[in-house]
Amino acid sequence: MRKLAITALAVFGLDQLSKWFVVQYLDLINQGVIEVLPPFLRLTMAWNRGINFGLFANDANTTRWVLIAIAVVICVVVLWWMRGETNKYALISGGLLFGGAAGNVIDRIIYGAVADFLNMSCCGISNPFAFNIADCAIFLGAVGLVIFATDADKKGSTKA
Repeated sequence: MRKLAITALAVFGLDQLSKWFVVQYLDLINQGVIEVLPPFLRLTMAWNRGINFGLFANDANTTRWVLIAIAVVICVVVLWWMRGETNKYALISGGLLFGGAAGNVIDRIIYGAVADFLNMSCCGISNPFAFNIADCAIFLGAVGLVIFATDADKKGSTKA
């Protein structure tokens, strides 16, 4: 569980630091867009009040708190699931998911929405969506858990 905790704290810290730096220090909140490496990378201020790609987004305060509750439940379930895990990659994956979810929860509490700012396009395809470090960590953590987490049923069984 130590690997999970260290990974979660690192992801949470990096996510929150990057959001502070981009949104507040670089003043993306007022500038809206900062071209970094056009057209490949730009910082674009986007407030996500829903889940991925803005699904279920609205301005209702109820939705905000329901999404916070869901993220907290997911964090608790990940901790419960990882309690007997020994695979270091599974623990790191759990930490990625936990740290990313916690980072987005803090955004919803502070701002009322998740601060997304990374926008990447390539090869003539213009990507209309923005994301953040927490989103990347959640995605990588979920994929990692699918790949690396051990199946509890297999632990007690033997091959025939």
